[in-house]
Amino acid sequence: MLKKIKIILIFFVLAIIVSVYFIIKPYYEFLTTDLSISPIKILLSDNSLKKVEDSVNVLVLGIAGGQHDGPNLSDSILVFRYNFKTNHLTTIGIPRDIWSDTLKDKINTAYAYGEAKQEDGGLKLAKAEVGAILGISIQYSAVINFNKFKELIDYLGGIDVNVEHALIDKKFPIEGKENDLCGGDTEYKCRYETLTFNEGTMFMDGKTALKFTRSRNAQGDEGSDFARSRRQQLVISAIKSKVIEIVKNNDIEKIKKLYQKADSLVNRDVSNQEVAIMFKDIVFSKNYSQRNVFLPEDLFIVPNYADYDNKYVLIPAENFDVIHQFVLCLFEKEDEDTCLKLNKVEKKE
Repeated sequence: MLKKIKIILIFFVLAIIVSVYFIIKPYYEFLTTDLSISPIKILLSDNSLKKVEDSVNVLVLGIAGGQHDGPNLSDSILVFRYNFKTNHLTTIGIPRDIWSDTLKDKINTAYAYGEAKQEDGGLKLAKAEVGAILGISIQYSAVINFNKFKELIDYLGGIDVNVEHALIDKKFPIEGKENDLCGGDTEYKCRYETLTFNEGTMFMDGKTALKFTRSRNAQGDEGSDFARSRRQQLVISAIKSKVIEIVKNNDIEKIKKLYQKADSLVNRDVSNQEVAIMFKDIVFSKNYSQRNVFLPEDLFIVPNYADYDNKYVLIPAENFDVIHQFVLCLFEKEDEDTCLKLNKVEKKE
């Protein structure tokens, strides 16, 4: 009787081992072969990461790509800072129109100028310029091609975006009609379409989400660079939620295709191994927290166009030291209003 029980237990244990092997094996092969990630190194060490004071800063740019004018200009500039000690992630949206004395142009040109000089020079120059504005060193960077961005969203089956403020943009440029003479119409109305987004949760396909993030001629406050940065973060948050759903479903083939889609639209100087180490810390953290913030308008002024090549630009209301102090305050998990008061910057009425 005991012998039969032992045999049954042995077969039961073997069945579990075989089942676990065939379930885990595809994921293990995906990590090691497709992603070139060592699970052992992820679990045992994070020493390979470039960290400063227990934190890692990652710059993420969004460029127009495709046949747009200035395909390498940055429509979106975000910095992600993860603190391994506090397990807090801060995302800072940065206005693209900030003037750079080094470039003698807007900050959104940094990637384009760097790429024009040498391949992959864009990421290096953009990290240096954005880091100088925030007063921090930036260890890693990635640039997303928005022209391919919509393909990823469509692959996800669309996303649900929480539209915080209604938006009407009557001058959204139609791709391919940039030089259309519109039959002699001096206002060139045929070059534009009207975008309308109502407040509330809205389902968006890739094309719609791209328009939502790129709109820059909306009426009222939504026409500002600051509002556009907020919308971009809303879309990123919606994409993240959809990706998490796919990962939770444990469909390894769909996960592989998702990675291939995402990887094709990103140029980066951070490896999969380094990303995995950061992700591991976030997933297994008991006190993980996240906050999305923006460099507020109160820190900047719009100077005389004639002094800056007749361009609309932003310069510090006081100096960059004030902006650096504000950013450090944000990293201490303080709210924007508190940080503005600490820097003695009065809010606009």
